Amino acid sequence: MKKAFLLLFFIIVSLSLSAKHKQTFMIKDGQFIHNGKPTRIISGEMHYLRIPHQYWKHRLQMLKAMGANTVATYVFWNAHEAEPGKWDFSGDKNLAEFIRIAGEEGLHVILRPGPYACAEWEFGGYPWWLQNVDGLELRRDNPPFLKYTQLYINRLFQEVGHLQVTEGGPVIMVQVENEFGSYVSQRKDISLEDHRRYNAKIKDQLLAAGFDVPLFTSDGTWLFEGGSLEGVLTTANGEGNIENLKKTVNRYHDGKGPYMVAEFYSGWLAHWNEPHPEVDASDVARKTEEYLQNDVSFNYYMVHGGTNFGFTSGANYDKERDIQPDLTSYDYDAPISEAGWRTPKFDSIRNVIEKYVSYTLPDIPDALPIIEIPEIQLTRVADVLSWAEKMTPVKNERPLTFEELNQGYGYVLYTRHFNQPIGGQLEISGLRDYAVVYVDGEKVGELNRNTKQYALPVDIPFNATLQILVENMGRINYGAEIVHNKKGIISPVKINDIEITGDWKMYSLPMQECPKLTSSENLPNHPDINSELAG
Repeated sequence: MKKAFLLLFFIIVSLSLSAKHKQTFMIKDGQFIHNGKPTRIISGEMHYLRIPHQYWKHRLQMLKAMGANTVATYVFWNAHEAEPGKWDFSGDKNLAEFIRIAGEEGLHVILRPGPYACAEWEFGGYPWWLQNVDGLELRRDNPPFLKYTQLYINRLFQEVGHLQVTEGGPVIMVQVENEFGSYVSQRKDISLEDHRRYNAKIKDQLLAAGFDVPLFTSDGTWLFEGGSLEGVLTTANGEGNIENLKKTVNRYHDGKGPYMVAEFYSGWLAHWNEPHPEVDASDVARKTEEYLQNDVSFNYYMVHGGTNFGFTSGANYDKERDIQPDLTSYDYDAPISEAGWRTPKFDSIRNVIEKYVSYTLPDIPDALPIIEIPEIQLTRVADVLSWAEKMTPVKNERPLTFEELNQGYGYVLYTRHFNQPIGGQLEISGLRDYAVVYVDGEKVGELNRNTKQYALPVDIPFNATLQILVENMGRINYGAEIVHNKKGIISPVKINDIEITGDWKMYSLPMQECPKLTSSENLPNHPDINSELAG
């Protein structure tokens, strides 16, 4: 009898706990329905990888205090699989922990796993090594590519599948691909049928992995034809005309909503060598109120930009510049600054949202304390040319790309020794992306893809060495040029229109370790460095 009573008690407690944690989120009758009640998504985007994990809780609390009920994030494949089959979800890459903290702070989560992300991130989130896979074509119905996307999606599900709302977690929606309609419009060389097959297969891979929350796509409304999928909610990016938003979503979603702007631009991206864009706070507040008055859900892109740490910043392609590298800072002129501080834009948004929601907004968290950095005197440096040439080089008849050297990021030093003097115009039409040119350690000049500077005069004396230090400034993350992303020197090197071949040496400098430092006094051939150190 006692055993029977204990068993009954255990069953009742288990059912009670199950009922307590069970949640539902669905799209029904043109609305988002959470636990049986219509709801509106007020979301802000921030990317876990652009924020040190020690600050995740603070940034999410800031988002909640601004009035949001949801956080959206991309997942960047290349951060988690830097090498084929070697996965890393630790530290700042611990996506599951980011999602758990969001849930603890009372926020829903929208997951945008790609596998393509854009987001001003290196290669749009694709691992660089995909370019070394025979027969692989990005963003196409291509078996080698789809093999790797399925492996990625399956591995991602292992990390976060249990955090879906259907399992009691905070993840309420998952995006299929990303802005695919834009790519369809840019790749007219691929048939619409081929495009649609690929997009549908990414959807199928997400479902096969086990994602069972509502799926959605995001595109500009004028691009829905290429990016929409049957049975998947279409959401709009950058759509300010509510009448057009509703009309276009109705056309692709069975004549009804819900209506959502998946990227409501509260700021904008910044490139090197270009003016820093800003979006007026009053415009953001006004549009926020308009969306709320018309029952439109939305996601601020970005609500907090953060930082492109290491070599993670991407680039755009532009015919005028060839490449537009993104900044290390991803502040984005967002409502929460790169440092995590509230801005006037934050306050104006909070004031609007507070008028339209039934819940009480929490107090705004205090800004985290700032450390004091003492004056730093630089006395030790690394001579990159001397350091590199102590390494064992790769030798080849012609220069090799980063990818051929099995290197993703950083720098490569290309050298060629000349037994006879030669002078004239040095030209590298396929420079990717920036180079400093030396002869026997003396700087000759710079080449720069961003400014279309692909040639300069050189004078190489008898028994001298030409040294070309090339930097990868970030792989293109948007548009048709994403498929042309090899780095380094990808063309012949010419002097006076004659290709220079024979005995090229390549030194890989991925900058994954600190070089041996030496006193600046030991660098007599580097007056610029010594004067800089002297202040």
